[in-house]
Amino acid sequence: MKAIAILPGTPGSTHLRDVPRPSIEAVEEGRGVRVRMIRAGLCGTDADLAAGEYGVAPPGEGFLILGHESLGRVVQTGPDADMPSGQLVVVTIRRPGSSAYDDIGRPDLSTDPVFIETGISQAHGFMAEEVVADARYLVPVPDDLEPVAVLTEPLSCITKSLRQADQVQVRLDLWRPRRALVTGAGTIGLLATLALRQRGLDVTTYARRAAPYRNSELIEHLGARYVSAAEMTIPQLAERDGPFDIVLEGSGAPALLEPSVAALAPNGVLALFSVTPGTRPLTVDVARLNQSMVLYNRVIVGSAAASWDDYAAAVATIGRAESDPATRGWLAQLVTDRIDGFDADAIARHLAGGEDGIKTTLEIAGRG
Repeated sequence: MKAIAILPGTPGSTHLRDVPRPSIEAVEEGRGVRVRMIRAGLCGTDADLAAGEYGVAPPGEGFLILGHESLGRVVQTGPDADMPSGQLVVVTIRRPGSSAYDDIGRPDLSTDPVFIETGISQAHGFMAEEVVADARYLVPVPDDLEPVAVLTEPLSCITKSLRQADQVQVRLDLWRPRRALVTGAGTIGLLATLALRQRGLDVTTYARRAAPYRNSELIEHLGARYVSAAEMTIPQLAERDGPFDIVLEGSGAPALLEPSVAALAPNGVLALFSVTPGTRPLTVDVARLNQSMVLYNRVIVGSAAASWDDYAAAVATIGRAESDPATRGWLAQLVTDRIDGFDADAIARHLAGGEDGIKTTLEIAGRG
């Protein structure tokens, strides 16, 4: 079958590859499920993989099939797989390793030095005609969400960050956030703005580009404010619109870390879920940062990958957006570019950068 793969660690190695169809019998205890892929999303992680920044092939193989943002339909099930044929699904990314957290079904919290992540590290991804997975890693999706459900995986990063923020804030005995700041207005920033607005928070989204443009208009459609770095700094923004009970940092810009902490309200939480590859040397006033954290009971929490429950919460968030007349169709506007079939050259060009869209998808099954 066809698949899009890279040679991990080799820049510019994105290619079309013919690979054997996976075996449903390879999944233990009869829980195997064959999923025919409909589409896969592309993101900055895929770009970093294609650039050779990181990535680990499965044991014994010299290549890695890309794709961690998935949408497919069940076409075959093992005897003990609790998943009906024909069900629309997304597939979670993390697979169990050897840590205690893996043993209790929380691979998203794994302490292994190298994680097992489909399409990223040690496990093939979803840019293939078919995949086989354990039924435990499949998240059902209602059929009416099919046009936008490929956004489930990036949205699951948001739902996990918000869940962890809620759990951390149990320390306060009283957690009633009113104002939020989102840094970054790409796919993640847009989805974070949506999730926070669904919670009823007053949201400001901060990014580099001057308004108006597509992303700023999408943010304002949600009733949030868009502010460009060309207009004001985060300290100026905090003075005007803050302080913020929660800051979701999705820009990947290390220079925003210290001002984001300072923009927090007392008892506030800064949730980090972006990863910047490589190194970015930066001078930070550690004494002032320490004072800011300690004196005002602030917290920084990091969040990687997502659990099955976070994926399910993301599907619910998408469902609410599509059922609300005020936001119905909003998510569809995030998918700005589609690549038909297994066009490895088009995928490589996209991952090399230069496009002005928001979310690009690989249409594996063809457009309906």
